[in-house]
Amino acid sequence: MAYVISDACTMCGSCVDSCPVEAIAEGDPKYVIDADACVDCGACVGECPVEAIAAE
Repeated sequence: MAYVISDACTMCGSCVDSCPVEAIAEGDPKYVIDADACVDCGACVGECPVEAIAAE
């Protein structure tokens, strides 16, 4: 089960560096997680200051 980023994303970029497989990319108007690349580690969840990342 991949993680997804909600519309609450503020594009701060905190999650990007925490992803060990570089599955997070800048989208418009929020960051997006590539479900095929995501390894479900959850590292990004704790890095998001607005709690915009959750399991799909």
